[in-house]
Amino acid sequence: MINANAKTYLPKVGQVKRKWHIVDANGKVLGRLATMVADTLRGKLKRIYCNSIDCGDFVVVTNASKVVLTGDKINQKIAFRHSGYPGGDTYTPYARLMIDSPEKAIRMAVKGMLPKNKLAARQITRLKVYRGKEHPHSAQIAGAAE
Repeated sequence: MINANAKTYLPKVGQVKRKWHIVDANGKVLGRLATMVADTLRGKLKRIYCNSIDCGDFVVVTNASKVVLTGDKINQKIAFRHSGYPGGDTYTPYARLMIDSPEKAIRMAVKGMLPKNKLAARQITRLKVYRGKEHPHSAQIAGAAE
């Protein structure tokens, strides 16, 4: 039975309270880590989630160099980019990408799981990825715990 008195709640942009989350990527699988981070960036774990309003939180990923790819993806997976000019395509194997820039691999995986719209551009700016366990956001995370 449908309740006729029930009202739909739509959060206002000013009502969204953003928290800081820290995620340790040590030994975690890249895709599963990216799914968890993307859901937090979008705000899907909150009660007030609405897909048309940016209500996500900040996420700090540490130990990006220790993230794991399952199977033989480290040798088979290739990162592609194109400069926009003829012949401007660049293929980077993940074996090299994980050595040179593991932060980029995590950022690309998370960005691929966000929606392809203007909200995603704002949401990806709240993702902070660091190679080691040191990061400059300890004040925000400590302030959020109080």
